[in-house]
Amino acid sequence: MRTRGTSDGARLRGWWRRAAVALAAAVCVVQLQGCTGGYTFTGASIPPGAKTISIATFPNYASTVNPQLSQKLTDELMQMFSSQTPLTVTTEGGDLQLSGEIVGYDTRASALSSSDEVSMNRLTITISVRFVNNVDPDADFEQRFSRYRDYAASQDFSSVESGLMSEIVTELCEDIFNKSVVNW
Repeated sequence: MRTRGTSDGARLRGWWRRAAVALAAAVCVVQLQGCTGGYTFTGASIPPGAKTISIATFPNYASTVNPQLSQKLTDELMQMFSSQTPLTVTTEGGDLQLSGEIVGYDTRASALSSSDEVSMNRLTITISVRFVNNVDPDADFEQRFSRYRDYAASQDFSSVESGLMSEIVTELCEDIFNKSVVNW
């Protein structure tokens, strides 16, 4: 007498299906691991053959110097390229090379109140950037990037400076990253 259950043929077909799915998944993983260059999930387009990016420290030549700005900008650029691309970040001799300098760090009035008094101030940071692509020299560029943040004139600049600087540096790094490897 036969009991209720799955036949040997059905069990064999199920085993073959699971084996085929596992094989297909393994092939996909191997192909993804073999990818170099091309696009990343962040939209970066890394030229085939580029394995390293060197990011030099950005010296501060602005008339007003924030002593933390140079290191913060350089560190954030390194972290961005390290986390969002397959490139190895170095300080010199990369397949791709970023260098530049901080050329502006200014705070000025940006808005007046109805009684013609300053109501808002603006911190502006400007940097000059050189990008050298040793794999595709047509992608080289030299450009200035500038970003700003407004703050209430009633606030003491020294109490908001660090936060404003951090926000501006993040935007500047995104601009440099996009211009260098996203190409949009």
